[in-house]
Amino acid sequence: MKRALITGITGQDGSYLAELLLDKGYEVHGLVRRVALEDPEHRLSRIAAIVDRLKLHAASLDSYPSVFAAISEVKPDEVYHLAAQSFVGYSFDDAFSTFRANIDGTHFVLESVQRSVPKCRVYFAGTSEMFGHAEEVPQNERTRFHPRSPYGISKVTGFELARNYREAYGMFVAGGIQFNHESPRRGFEFVTRKITRHVARIKAGLTHELPLGNLDAKRDWGFAGDYVRAMWMMLRQDTPDDFVVATGETHSVREFCEIAFARAGLDWEDHVVVHSEFYRPAEVHLLQGDATKARTVLGWQPTVGFEELVHMMVDHDLALLGLEARS
Repeated sequence: MKRALITGITGQDGSYLAELLLDKGYEVHGLVRRVALEDPEHRLSRIAAIVDRLKLHAASLDSYPSVFAAISEVKPDEVYHLAAQSFVGYSFDDAFSTFRANIDGTHFVLESVQRSVPKCRVYFAGTSEMFGHAEEVPQNERTRFHPRSPYGISKVTGFELARNYREAYGMFVAGGIQFNHESPRRGFEFVTRKITRHVARIKAGLTHELPLGNLDAKRDWGFAGDYVRAMWMMLRQDTPDDFVVATGETHSVREFCEIAFARAGLDWEDHVVVHSEFYRPAEVHLLQGDATKARTVLGWQPTVGFEELVHMMVDHDLALLGLEARS
């Protein structure tokens, strides 16, 4: 039985990945902060349905000794490094903690694997935010990075660390440059879930307005369940490599609002209010991925389209309030 260790197992991607690996017969371990073990009802909510099938280990990405101890104890065949401070807006407010978590944490994981289980295969979770103000559209594995946020900068550094461990030590380290991927498990602070949650609350009469920033920002949005499948496929290859994972389609925040509100029988223009405070200090206006390499080499394909994804998220948030979508 293969043994996998997931950092960030309590997050959106970690929960979907844990389910996928369990279905494939893995023994699945996860790194979690000790506070999560002390408050499982809230902090382990995304993995509540499978938590009795997982082996969780208390560790912090701020602490190399704790990361090293966990990896040395588990001796995994595969490590999926997903944990990060991934909210772009917050990274502007606190770049220091973002750098510590995303750069030092990545370094600690890679060094722990290199010292204790050097044959272990590692997946590093990159992001389209590494491209930022991209020189070309769409972006592929050869597109130059030009990050426009502390989060993007931290992920570029982590990506280069991962590549250096691959080249310097001969480790199997694959990097996924994943474009935006969403689901009903997305955190409320992210714009997609902010929209769908507000749609449900407005439908329920609990609020009236949805404050947003740049409605013209365009992203390549896919389903998180599809994207974790790509992670697993990257570690199935004979040699490690880096892959863009994306749908190849772009949609604006405005389009997301139109579809989300219509799903609940509402007109988005009656409720969305633009607030300048929600604009980023350095905007990223258009991100669109070219996943040709992932499609041809991995055989990966997305299965959930944009409108289906939005409907899935709205339906979930309506159901949380005892409501149903318009048929």
